[in-house]
Amino acid sequence: MAKRLVTVLALTLVFVLTACGGNQPSSVASVASSCANNAVQVSIVYAPESDLYLPQVIADFNNAFVQGRNPVTGAALASGEQTVCVTGRSGSSGTVMQGIVNAIIAPGNSNVERPTIFSPSVSHWLALANFQSGRQLFDLAAARPTALAPVVMAIWESRLNAIRETVGYDTIGWEELIDVFNSPNGWCDYNLPNCRRTVYYGHTDPLISSTALSTLISEFYAAARENGIDEERLTLSTVRSETVQESVRQIESLIRHYSSRTTEFIEYIAQGPEYLDFVALEENDLIRINRGLTAIQPPERLVALYPKEGTFWHEHPMGVVNADWTTPEQRAAANVFIDYVLTAPVQEVVMENGFRPANPDVELGFPFVAENGIDPAGPTRILNVPAPDVIAAVQQSWAFVKKQADITLLIDVSGSMGNEGKIDQAREAAEAFLRGMETNNRVSLAVFSDDVRVLVPLDDVESNFEAMYSNIRSLRANGGTELFQALTTIATDLTAATEDEDRIRAIVVLSDGADTGDAGFTLNDAIEAIEASRNTLNPVIVIPVAYGSDADVNALNAIARASATRVQSGDASSISRILEIISSYF
Repeated sequence: MAKRLVTVLALTLVFVLTACGGNQPSSVASVASSCANNAVQVSIVYAPESDLYLPQVIADFNNAFVQGRNPVTGAALASGEQTVCVTGRSGSSGTVMQGIVNAIIAPGNSNVERPTIFSPSVSHWLALANFQSGRQLFDLAAARPTALAPVVMAIWESRLNAIRETVGYDTIGWEELIDVFNSPNGWCDYNLPNCRRTVYYGHTDPLISSTALSTLISEFYAAARENGIDEERLTLSTVRSETVQESVRQIESLIRHYSSRTTEFIEYIAQGPEYLDFVALEENDLIRINRGLTAIQPPERLVALYPKEGTFWHEHPMGVVNADWTTPEQRAAANVFIDYVLTAPVQEVVMENGFRPANPDVELGFPFVAENGIDPAGPTRILNVPAPDVIAAVQQSWAFVKKQADITLLIDVSGSMGNEGKIDQAREAAEAFLRGMETNNRVSLAVFSDDVRVLVPLDDVESNFEAMYSNIRSLRANGGTELFQALTTIATDLTAATEDEDRIRAIVVLSDGADTGDAGFTLNDAIEAIEASRNTLNPVIVIPVAYGSDADVNALNAIARASATRVQSGDASSISRILEIISSYF
């Protein structure tokens, strides 16, 4: 508590100094940003997690020049000294990297980025940009780290303690996590109360997310060692090895579902062990959860598992782009901004937001305390960053090593869906959902009104695409709403029909109203059908989408809880976006 009070007082002092004209950044109040006259314009696109502090840092930097001060030194500007103005925004690292590459090789693409500075979560993306573009867009040696965060497995303390007590030692990694999955009774063999056989793990998309890319590379390192390949630096032949890829698939078999954004996993895991057992996160995300800075207060403490096989530091590098859209003057100005970010006062603000300071002169302090679920000493084994062509090969392997899914899209076509153009919007949303599916997944289409009908049986996306698309386009609204019958039937059929247990099994149900049917099915029937698969390795999960103001949210919430998911709320304007997000879960 005393450390926390000191931190708050220190941050308050930082704000006062800024208000008085010092060179410290403000960290409490939002300060409007303006540009000094004749300033060199510098743009930056940075990783989403840097939104916690960079907008304020940018504003303070710009305002220092407006006030006639050098933001790095705090001294008055000398006569003729060049001023700088920075504009910035966040973007997913993989998407932005591809946009920068497109600006070089495909400038007509819809995703094109031309920043002066690119600051992804990890330097993997800078190396990939050079590799994919065939140009030295970034001087990797000159790209300076600005905020440090190791990738961790955020795991519930009760789960980690149960593993340690069972195996009899403290150093845990992928080997022990897979042993839980392979144990005949899962968590029940680890003396946990209210146990289940299944392990719930999640990570994001390695084509977009820094955390997921680092996690996937770490899995390849772990799989290589499991197969007797102990390389200091992962090689192309190892990544392409079918034996190693099979071991990575075994790790990925722990997956409950994927997601395109870390935000969803933070919300899921904060709800407790019934939703996820562990998830790959940056250490700063885990700190924020334990400090109560997320929307949901977790039921117990999450702790950082630094896998014994090794992990990566995310250094949030700032790479200055060497391309025809940046001038020498802009590149020099960009380095002035990076100098400012690395000043001790700014690094204190970086640390307050859960990142370890990149400036070695800043002493590590709160919130880096054991009470926040982390080890202040950090990970003991750091993995070497592979060559760019190896990183690219890891990404390319994703389609082969990821856990595939069997998904039924279950759509309400009752009479009420004919109101306000809902059925038309549902068709558009379903098409967007189908387009977002990986081709190796299997999909089916079912509808319900007075009864439930399977219009397209389960098959891989490529084989089913035309039939799915044709049936979606012909959907019409009529009749009552047999929601509980539909869920009971489809959950039972999906459990029985998909014998290949190494697949995600899911129902995405879109409904705009309460159950009004007379077939005799109840909410309990639907819940029992969902829970019947609870102790299988891959239980059926149901993701309900409550469409419109008349949806029976209470019933859909009960259904979601039975499969440890959450209701997604949608309306005419957002339903397509929601289903596109859900499609990334698979």
